[in-house]
Amino acid sequence: MTAEQAPRVRRPYRSPHRERQAAETRRAVLAAAARLFGEGGWAGTGMREVARAAGVSVETVYAHFRSKGELLVSVLDVAVVGDAGPEPLARRPEFAALTSGTRGERVAAAAGLVTTIHQRTAGVYLVLREAAASDGDLDGLLTESEERRRISVEQGISMVLGRPATREERDGLWAVLSVEVYQLLTERSGWTPRQYEGWLAGVIDRLTT
Repeated sequence: MTAEQAPRVRRPYRSPHRERQAAETRRAVLAAAARLFGEGGWAGTGMREVARAAGVSVETVYAHFRSKGELLVSVLDVAVVGDAGPEPLARRPEFAALTSGTRGERVAAAAGLVTTIHQRTAGVYLVLREAAASDGDLDGLLTESEERRRISVEQGISMVLGRPATREERDGLWAVLSVEVYQLLTERSGWTPRQYEGWLAGVIDRLTT
């Protein structure tokens, strides 16, 4: 077979318009799921309800998310960073701000970032804990999520301190900065997010001195 006779390899066709539509659909599904999980919890939220709320078919939802568990984890990922963009938290300006200014300013930036994330994720995280109690796969994902959070805490605190965090600093702050502590103080004790943020800045400062 000559070069002229060789079959042409078709390149995959990419349509920017379709890609934008797919991204918009994904965002709509995630927004609908976040609202429904927050209102009905894990057991009270089904893929059909999510599809109906997002204005798409169930098949479309499954085309983006293979299972309800995968959808929930994606909702949590979006809640952590605040949008459906591809950039992870570690590459965002609010994380980079942990290296700017005086020690006090860096500590305050860390407390503000943690508070903002907790405000967005607390409800979704509770749903994940509910789901993990009866789903082994989600229990594993919850464990992985906690380990990623430990790594993020270590990275963030090292940036604030300008030196590597010790194991005691990392593990102590990983525990104190948990969403469970946030919920105990804001939901059970009636603290405002601003009160929590101020308290947290003091804790971070004391545990890393």
